[in-house]
Amino acid sequence: MRFNTRLLHEGVIREINGATLPPIYQSSAFDQETAEDLAGIFGNKKMGYCYTRVANPTITVFENRITKLEGGIGSVACSSGMAALSNALLNILQAGDEIISSASLYGGTIDLFRDIEAFGIKTNYVRNNDLEQIEAAFNERTKVVFAETIGNPCLDVTDIKKLAEIAHSHGVPLIVDNTTATPYLIKAIELGADIVVNSSSKYINGSSNSISGVLTDSGHFKWTREKYPILGDYVKFGPMAYIAKMRSGLFRNMGTCLSPFNAYLNVIGLETLGLRMDRQCSNALALATWLEETYPDITVNYPGLKSSKWHDIAEGQLKNGYGAILTIRVGSKERAFQIMNKLTIPYILSNIGDTKTLVVHPASTISLHSTPQELEDAGVYDDLIRISVGIEDVDDLIEDFRNALKGE
Repeated sequence: MRFNTRLLHEGVIREINGATLPPIYQSSAFDQETAEDLAGIFGNKKMGYCYTRVANPTITVFENRITKLEGGIGSVACSSGMAALSNALLNILQAGDEIISSASLYGGTIDLFRDIEAFGIKTNYVRNNDLEQIEAAFNERTKVVFAETIGNPCLDVTDIKKLAEIAHSHGVPLIVDNTTATPYLIKAIELGADIVVNSSSKYINGSSNSISGVLTDSGHFKWTREKYPILGDYVKFGPMAYIAKMRSGLFRNMGTCLSPFNAYLNVIGLETLGLRMDRQCSNALALATWLEETYPDITVNYPGLKSSKWHDIAEGQLKNGYGAILTIRVGSKERAFQIMNKLTIPYILSNIGDTKTLVVHPASTISLHSTPQELEDAGVYDDLIRISVGIEDVDDLIEDFRNALKGE
């Protein structure tokens, strides 16, 4: 089946009562027929649900749909994208371990990496796609390579295939954040990624009505106790070792579970992911092209433009579009604020992936806590506006930007 058909039908278990959507199992715990049944579930010897902090039928539906789309063997849905990323990393890392990461990251991820330094986990930053620098950053403590498929807000497109080859040559997994691209634009696992993280608050949900995150395991990485002692006896589960460890350990014990109602809203949003991304990507390309051609004093950054440093990688790796985010540099912070305040269609807020167009000034918001070097590495400047393009009629967006720029 093709993408949009799969969104609606693949992995779906039809309800006995004929409902076209799964029930919302808004229950904290689940009754069992016998004490033996409950003991079996707790001991991982019997399938079933006991407590929503561990698993819930509505959440399982969402997880199964994501697993199918990303092409993995299992997914774990969490309370936020940051919770999913934290779980993805801490499931296999311990004090003394190190991460090699692209330096062009979302500000919240940089903050997380700074926080986990307190637990003895160090991050070594490298220029994205600089293969020589990445290779030179490895040492005996390196346990993970991390990057975003499309950087936010840098909009650099990661060469996942080459990065995966380097990571695997050193015996470590590649974890990627696929939030800005989604599985509609790129199948990161097919290109070599081992773990894929999505902040499903964004494009997967699509309407900004739920905070959530989800991580998906490819099942391809060969985990060993020697390299990853924190996995312990879970290595006996082979391809399922990573998911088994998370379900029975960190995820359960940290309490980062998703609510059943938010999982239900995500299932609804997920069904239109392809249609929305088609429209948002085409709108973003049209708006970026118009801005670049019309305003030579504005620097436009969008992977779909030939002027982008990452256009060639985007051409070879992305399918169905170049993403729905573009950035513009307008000369000063004051001018950026003036333009944002004169726009009438976009909302001024820090999310991305909504059906509505959103604008934000990253330097004073999502990257507020970054150092000057981190800002430069992430492509964040004082005069930068990030635009998350929605599904509006693009002519209306163009007219709104024209009026805002004309009325300065």
